[in-house]
Amino acid sequence: MTIILDGKKLRDKIFENLKTKLDKMPKKPTLAVILAGDDPSSKIYVNNKKKCAEKLGINSIVITYPQNVSEKELLDKIQELNNDKEITAILVQLPLPAHINKSNVINTISPQKDVDGLTNYNSGKIFSGEKPYVYPCTPLGIMLLLEEYNIEIEGKHVVVIGRSNLVGKPIAQMLLNRNATVTQCHSKTKNLPEITKTADIIISAVGKNIVGENMINKNCVVIDVGIFKDEVGKISGDVDFEKVSKIASYISPVPGGVGPMTIASLMLNTVELFNS
Repeated sequence: MTIILDGKKLRDKIFENLKTKLDKMPKKPTLAVILAGDDPSSKIYVNNKKKCAEKLGINSIVITYPQNVSEKELLDKIQELNNDKEITAILVQLPLPAHINKSNVINTISPQKDVDGLTNYNSGKIFSGEKPYVYPCTPLGIMLLLEEYNIEIEGKHVVVIGRSNLVGKPIAQMLLNRNATVTQCHSKTKNLPEITKTADIIISAVGKNIVGENMINKNCVVIDVGIFKDEVGKISGDVDFEKVSKIASYISPVPGGVGPMTIASLMLNTVELFNS
């Protein structure tokens, strides 16, 4: 029988523990979120993060800029936040307007306040096998989900589909650091089903429906990171859930799997940075 990896349930458990901890803290962490541009999805995400933080007892401020904001203005604001002792954590909501250099912006954030774990400093720590200030939110959420369900990582063959800096690369390295054998696949990989059929764990972070029943061996653990709207407007993931769930031993749903764990990790990271 396939077990559903319930990200909502684990998120609620994490939030309950965090709120208990925060209620006892005389001073609270402060999360600063920068939103540049007019992307409607970004506005929803930022609003949800703010509400979530405040519900837990984390102070939250949102700094908004128009689509035509200059890169210098963003960098100056980040430096100001870096120097502000009241600010615990800084998050720059992606995507940024096209004329802004994302790397410049991310790497201006102090590593000690880099709540998304995306600066070169924190990424470099992961790739050198050392502990960063915090781990990137979605990969951390995946690891917490695997741990909650006692899914063994050491010695297992994990196939990661996707090579983004947000998910694919860091999760592959984090698993490698936990003694998994990792194969990283991407859009140019040939014979993908032949590779995925050898996997004990598949993590797909592509953003399109790519993993079908022909790619899974029996008892494989399947983590679906992708989330998008299909042709008819239905929220979907990388994995054909209905068919793959009949074969896999564990599977994360979309929505309700990795998504809730990403926001849980963001809140965990905010508190971690406050305490470090």
